Amino acid sequence: MIRIAVASGKGGTGKTTLAVNLARVFGGGVTLLDCDVEEPNTHIFLTASNLRLEEVTLLVPEVDAEKCTACGLCGRFCAYHAIVSLKTRPLVFPEMCHGCGGCARVCPEGAISEVPYRIGELRTGQVGSIDLRQGVVDVGGALVPPVIRALKRVPTSLPVVILDAPPGTSCPVVTTVRDADFVVLVTEPTAFGLRDLSLAVEMIRTLGVPFGVVINRSTTGDDRVVSYCTKEGIPLLASIPDDRRVAEAYSRGELVVESLPEYRGIFEALRDDLLERIGLVQQRGEEAR
Repeated sequence: MIRIAVASGKGGTGKTTLAVNLARVFGGGVTLLDCDVEEPNTHIFLTASNLRLEEVTLLVPEVDAEKCTACGLCGRFCAYHAIVSLKTRPLVFPEMCHGCGGCARVCPEGAISEVPYRIGELRTGQVGSIDLRQGVVDVGGALVPPVIRALKRVPTSLPVVILDAPPGTSCPVVTTVRDADFVVLVTEPTAFGLRDLSLAVEMIRTLGVPFGVVINRSTTGDDRVVSYCTKEGIPLLASIPDDRRVAEAYSRGELVVESLPEYRGIFEALRDDLLERIGLVQQRGEEAR
Protein backbone atom coordinates (compact mmCIF):
# COMPACT_ATOMS: atom_id res chain seq x y z
CA MET A 1 0.00 0.00 0.00
CA ILE A 2 1.21 3.52 -0.79
CA ARG A 3 0.06 6.68 0.96
CA ILE A 4 0.09 10.01 -0.88
CA ALA A 5 -0.74 13.16 1.11
CA VAL A 6 -1.89 16.34 -0.61
CA ALA A 7 -1.18 19.44 1.47
CA SER A 8 -0.68 23.19 1.19
CA GLY A 9 0.72 25.98 3.29
CA LYS A 10 -2.50 27.97 2.98
CA GLY A 11 -6.13 27.53 2.05
CA GLY A 12 -7.48 28.26 -1.41
CA THR A 13 -4.59 26.89 -3.44
CA GLY A 14 -6.59 24.06 -5.03
CA LYS A 15 -5.46 21.27 -2.71
CA THR A 16 -8.79 19.44 -2.58
CA THR A 17 -9.32 19.94 -6.32
CA LEU A 18 -6.02 18.17 -6.94
CA ALA A 19 -6.75 15.41 -4.42
CA VAL A 20 -10.15 14.43 -5.82
CA ASN A 21 -9.03 14.55 -9.45
CA LEU A 22 -5.88 12.58 -8.67
CA ALA A 23 -8.01 9.95 -6.94
CA ARG A 24 -10.23 9.69 -10.01
CA VAL A 25 -7.38 8.96 -12.46
CA PHE A 26 -6.11 5.96 -10.48
CA GLY A 27 -7.36 3.02 -12.50
CA GLY A 28 -7.71 0.53 -9.65
CA GLY A 29 -9.27 1.04 -6.26
CA VAL A 30 -8.17 4.01 -4.19
CA THR A 31 -9.07 5.18 -0.70
CA LEU A 32 -9.50 8.94 -0.37
CA LEU A 33 -9.28 10.25 3.21
CA ASP A 34 -10.62 13.76 3.76
CA CYS A 35 -8.54 14.74 6.78
CA ASP A 36 -9.69 18.36 6.79
CA VAL A 37 -12.08 17.33 9.56
CA GLU A 38 -13.08 20.87 10.54
CA GLU A 39 -14.45 21.52 7.06
CA PRO A 40 -14.44 18.39 4.86
CA ASN A 41 -15.57 19.07 1.30
CA THR A 42 -14.56 16.15 -0.91
CA HIS A 43 -18.21 15.04 -0.92
CA ILE A 44 -19.03 18.11 -3.03
CA PHE A 45 -17.16 16.52 -5.94
CA LEU A 46 -17.65 12.84 -5.09
CA THR A 47 -21.15 11.86 -4.01
CA ALA A 48 -20.88 8.66 -2.02
CA SER A 49 -23.50 5.94 -1.95
CA ASN A 50 -24.48 3.83 1.08
CA LEU A 51 -22.97 6.33 3.51
CA ARG A 52 -21.98 4.75 6.83
CA LEU A 53 -21.49 6.74 10.04
CA GLU A 54 -19.26 5.86 12.99
CA GLU A 55 -18.88 7.81 16.20
CA VAL A 56 -15.40 8.94 17.28
CA THR A 57 -14.83 9.05 21.02
CA LEU A 58 -12.02 9.93 23.39
CA LEU A 59 -11.52 8.49 26.87
CA VAL A 60 -11.91 11.27 29.46
CA PRO A 61 -11.80 11.15 33.28
CA GLU A 62 -14.74 10.41 35.52
CA VAL A 63 -14.28 10.92 39.28
CA ASP A 64 -15.70 8.65 41.99
CA ALA A 65 -16.67 11.13 44.72
CA GLU A 66 -16.65 8.47 47.43
CA LYS A 67 -13.00 7.55 46.78
CA CYS A 68 -11.68 11.05 46.01
CA THR A 69 -9.81 12.81 48.82
CA ALA A 70 -9.34 16.09 46.87
CA CYS A 71 -5.55 15.78 47.05
CA GLY A 72 -5.21 17.78 43.81
CA LEU A 73 -2.61 15.57 42.13
CA CYS A 74 -4.76 15.07 39.06
CA GLY A 75 -5.21 18.81 38.49
CA ARG A 76 -1.50 19.52 38.96
CA PHE A 77 -0.63 16.77 36.49
CA CYS A 78 -2.95 17.92 33.67
CA ALA A 79 -1.16 20.32 31.32
CA TYR A 80 -4.43 21.21 29.61
CA HIS A 81 -6.42 22.05 32.78
CA ALA A 82 -9.06 19.52 31.79
CA ILE A 83 -9.42 18.45 35.43
CA VAL A 84 -9.22 20.92 38.30
CA SER A 85 -9.35 20.32 42.06
CA LEU A 86 -10.04 23.23 44.39
CA LYS A 87 -9.93 21.27 47.67
CA THR A 88 -13.19 19.66 46.55
CA ARG A 89 -14.15 16.88 44.19
CA PRO A 90 -12.29 17.64 40.92
CA LEU A 91 -14.17 19.36 38.12
CA VAL A 92 -13.77 17.73 34.70
CA PHE A 93 -13.84 19.70 31.44
CA PRO A 94 -14.03 16.92 28.82
CA GLU A 95 -13.83 19.30 25.86
CA MET A 96 -10.30 20.24 26.98
CA CYS A 97 -9.10 16.70 27.67
CA HIS A 98 -6.55 15.12 25.32
CA GLY A 99 -7.18 11.59 26.55
CA CYS A 100 -3.68 10.86 27.85
CA GLY A 101 -4.98 9.00 30.94
CA GLY A 102 -2.33 10.54 33.17
CA CYS A 103 -4.78 11.80 35.79
CA ALA A 104 -6.05 8.27 36.42
CA ARG A 105 -2.51 6.99 36.77
CA VAL A 106 -1.39 9.57 39.34
CA CYS A 107 -4.52 9.32 41.50
CA PRO A 108 -3.38 7.59 44.73
CA GLU A 109 -6.93 6.51 45.63
CA GLY A 110 -7.87 5.03 42.25
CA ALA A 111 -10.82 7.42 42.18
CA ILE A 112 -10.55 8.26 38.48
CA SER A 113 -11.79 6.01 35.70
CA GLU A 114 -12.10 6.77 31.98
CA VAL A 115 -15.33 6.99 30.00
CA PRO A 116 -15.97 7.60 26.27
CA TYR A 117 -16.67 11.18 25.20
CA ARG A 118 -17.86 11.93 21.67
CA ILE A 119 -15.65 14.31 19.66
CA GLY A 120 -16.76 13.65 16.07
CA GLU A 121 -17.72 11.04 13.51
CA LEU A 122 -16.42 9.17 10.47
CA ARG A 123 -18.37 9.03 7.21
CA THR A 124 -17.60 6.27 4.73
CA GLY A 125 -19.07 5.63 1.29
CA GLN A 126 -18.28 4.36 -2.18
CA VAL A 127 -17.91 6.47 -5.34
CA GLY A 128 -17.17 4.09 -8.20
CA SER A 129 -13.70 2.68 -7.54
CA ILE A 130 -13.04 5.33 -4.86
CA ASP A 131 -13.54 4.46 -1.21
CA LEU A 132 -14.36 7.92 0.21
CA ARG A 133 -13.86 8.51 3.92
CA GLN A 134 -14.33 11.75 5.83
CA GLY A 135 -13.67 12.72 9.39
CA VAL A 136 -15.89 15.40 10.92
CA VAL A 137 -15.15 17.03 14.28
CA ASP A 138 -18.23 18.00 16.27
CA VAL A 139 -19.28 21.66 16.14
CA GLY A 140 -17.37 23.59 18.78
CA GLY A 141 -14.87 20.79 19.23
CA ALA A 142 -11.17 21.55 19.39
CA LEU A 143 -9.72 18.03 19.39
CA VAL A 144 -8.92 17.68 15.69
CA PRO A 145 -5.88 15.32 15.65
CA PRO A 146 -7.72 12.45 17.44
CA VAL A 147 -10.43 12.50 14.75
CA ILE A 148 -7.78 12.41 12.03
CA ARG A 149 -6.00 9.51 13.73
CA ALA A 150 -9.30 7.61 14.00
CA LEU A 151 -9.90 8.21 10.27
CA LYS A 152 -6.45 6.92 9.36
CA ARG A 153 -6.86 3.81 11.53
CA VAL A 154 -9.86 2.50 9.56
CA PRO A 155 -8.42 -0.50 7.64
CA THR A 156 -8.44 -0.66 3.85
CA SER A 157 -7.39 -3.37 1.44
CA LEU A 158 -7.01 -0.99 -1.51
CA PRO A 159 -3.48 -0.40 -2.86
CA VAL A 160 -3.49 3.43 -2.85
CA VAL A 161 -4.48 5.87 -0.10
CA ILE A 162 -4.72 9.59 -0.84
CA LEU A 163 -4.92 11.90 2.16
CA ASP A 164 -6.43 15.35 1.65
CA ALA A 165 -4.76 17.29 4.47
CA PRO A 166 -6.03 20.41 6.22
CA PRO A 167 -4.42 23.65 5.01
CA GLY A 168 -1.53 25.24 6.88
CA THR A 169 1.26 23.76 8.99
CA SER A 170 -0.41 23.11 12.34
CA CYS A 171 -0.83 19.90 14.35
CA PRO A 172 -3.69 18.50 12.21
CA VAL A 173 -1.48 18.73 9.11
CA VAL A 174 1.43 17.01 10.87
CA THR A 175 -0.93 14.27 12.07
CA THR A 176 -2.09 13.73 8.47
CA VAL A 177 1.21 13.69 6.58
CA ARG A 178 3.77 12.30 9.03
CA ASP A 179 3.54 8.65 7.87
CA ALA A 180 2.90 9.32 4.17
CA ASP A 181 5.16 7.86 1.49
CA PHE A 182 5.09 11.15 -0.42
CA VAL A 183 3.61 14.61 0.08
CA VAL A 184 2.33 16.78 -2.76
CA LEU A 185 2.46 20.46 -1.78
CA VAL A 186 0.04 22.59 -3.79
CA THR A 187 0.84 26.28 -4.15
CA GLU A 188 0.17 29.30 -6.32
CA PRO A 189 2.69 31.67 -7.98
CA THR A 190 2.18 34.65 -5.66
CA ALA A 191 4.06 36.24 -2.79
CA PHE A 192 1.57 34.79 -0.30
CA GLY A 193 1.80 31.39 -1.97
CA LEU A 194 5.59 31.38 -1.75
CA ARG A 195 5.63 32.46 1.89
CA ASP A 196 3.25 29.72 2.97
CA LEU A 197 4.95 27.17 0.73
CA SER A 198 8.28 27.85 2.44
CA LEU A 199 6.67 27.19 5.84
CA ALA A 200 5.17 23.94 4.58
CA VAL A 201 8.51 22.86 3.12
CA GLU A 202 10.20 23.47 6.48
CA MET A 203 7.57 21.34 8.20
CA ILE A 204 7.81 18.44 5.73
CA ARG A 205 11.60 18.46 5.83
CA THR A 206 11.47 18.27 9.63
CA LEU A 207 9.27 15.19 9.32
CA GLY A 208 11.65 13.66 6.78
CA VAL A 209 8.94 12.76 4.24
CA PRO A 210 9.74 12.96 0.48
CA PHE A 211 7.78 15.72 -1.25
CA GLY A 212 7.32 17.76 -4.40
CA VAL A 213 5.36 20.80 -5.54
CA VAL A 214 2.42 21.35 -7.87
CA ILE A 215 1.83 24.94 -9.01
CA ASN A 216 -1.83 25.73 -9.51
CA ARG A 217 -2.98 28.70 -11.62
CA SER A 218 0.56 28.71 -12.97
CA THR A 219 -0.08 31.18 -15.79
CA THR A 220 -0.77 34.00 -13.32
CA GLY A 221 1.58 35.64 -10.86
CA ASP A 222 5.32 35.40 -11.40
CA ASP A 223 8.18 32.90 -11.43
CA ARG A 224 9.33 33.29 -7.81
CA VAL A 225 7.90 29.88 -6.79
CA VAL A 226 9.75 28.18 -9.66
CA SER A 227 12.97 29.97 -8.68
CA TYR A 228 12.52 28.96 -5.04
CA CYS A 229 11.96 25.29 -5.91
CA THR A 230 14.96 25.28 -8.26
CA LYS A 231 17.19 26.85 -5.60
CA GLU A 232 15.98 24.45 -2.89
CA GLY A 233 16.19 21.36 -5.11
CA ILE A 234 12.44 20.67 -4.79
CA PRO A 235 10.86 18.64 -7.61
CA LEU A 236 8.22 20.49 -9.63
CA LEU A 237 5.68 17.76 -10.25
CA ALA A 238 3.09 19.58 -12.36
CA SER A 239 1.73 22.98 -13.38
CA ILE A 240 -1.97 23.62 -13.83
CA PRO A 241 -2.77 26.78 -15.82
CA ASP A 242 -5.25 29.43 -14.74
CA ASP A 243 -8.41 28.55 -16.66
CA ARG A 244 -11.84 30.03 -16.03
CA ARG A 245 -13.41 26.74 -17.15
CA VAL A 246 -11.71 24.95 -14.26
CA ALA A 247 -13.17 27.45 -11.80
CA GLU A 248 -16.61 27.04 -13.36
CA ALA A 249 -16.41 23.24 -13.09
CA TYR A 250 -15.31 23.62 -9.46
CA SER A 251 -18.27 25.90 -8.71
CA ARG A 252 -20.61 23.22 -10.08
CA GLY A 253 -19.00 20.52 -7.97
CA GLU A 254 -17.60 18.72 -11.03
CA LEU A 255 -14.28 16.93 -11.47
CA VAL A 256 -11.90 18.67 -13.86
CA VAL A 257 -10.79 15.39 -15.46
CA GLU A 258 -14.41 14.68 -16.43
CA SER A 259 -15.65 18.16 -17.36
CA LEU A 260 -12.45 19.09 -19.22
CA PRO A 261 -10.94 15.87 -20.63
CA GLU A 262 -7.92 17.75 -21.99
CA TYR A 263 -6.75 18.20 -18.38
CA ARG A 264 -6.82 14.48 -17.67
CA GLY A 265 -3.32 14.07 -19.08
CA ILE A 266 -1.88 16.44 -16.44
CA PHE A 267 -3.29 14.34 -13.60
CA GLU A 268 -2.35 11.04 -15.22
CA ALA A 269 1.24 12.26 -15.71
CA LEU A 270 1.30 13.36 -12.05
CA ARG A 271 -0.02 9.94 -10.99
CA ASP A 272 2.68 8.12 -12.97
CA ASP A 273 5.42 10.45 -11.67
CA LEU A 274 4.32 9.88 -8.06
CA LEU A 275 4.22 6.11 -8.44
CA GLU A 276 7.72 6.14 -9.92
CA ARG A 277 9.13 8.41 -7.21
CA ILE A 278 7.55 6.40 -4.40
CA GLY A 279 8.83 3.17 -5.94
CA LEU A 280 12.37 4.56 -6.01
CA VAL A 281 12.13 5.76 -2.41
CA GLN A 282 10.88 2.37 -1.23
CA GLN A 283 13.58 0.58 -3.23
CA ARG A 284 16.31 2.72 -1.65
CA GLY A 285 14.86 2.01 1.79
CA GLU A 286 14.99 -1.75 1.17
CA GLU A 287 18.56 -1.50 -0.10
CA ALA A 288 19.57 0.47 3.00
CA ARG A 289 18.19 -2.28 5.23
